[in-house]
Amino acid sequence: MSETANMSSDMNPVALSSDSDSDTRSAENGQLRNDVVNSVSQQSLDSDTNPDEEEEKQRFISQVLDLQNTLDDLSQRVDSVKEENLKLKSENQVLGQYIENLMSASSVFQSTSPKGSKK
Repeated sequence: MSETANMSSDMNPVALSSDSDSDTRSAENGQLRNDVVNSVSQQSLDSDTNPDEEEEKQRFISQVLDLQNTLDDLSQRVDSVKEENLKLKSENQVLGQYIENLMSASSVFQSTSPKGSKK
């Protein structure tokens, strides 16, 4: 079995959900990162690898961690945009109702009925 396949079978899958709390997700991602680094470090100690392979592994680990951080940042950004969107929708509803009330109270926007025909 190749080392890549062996390494991927040792890793836990990352649950992606925009509905989870961002603090919980950050803690879980931090734990997962620690688990991955410890697992790979243990594999490095157990196996006979040359320095080039070790350097490549470390580079891959670094890239994976960077991508996980980017994913976490993007997830948090999505959450904040969702919250802002909900606030703006609520404000739009209030403003729409306010404008509707102003229009109904103003004589300019009242419908006029013909009072008599002009010739």
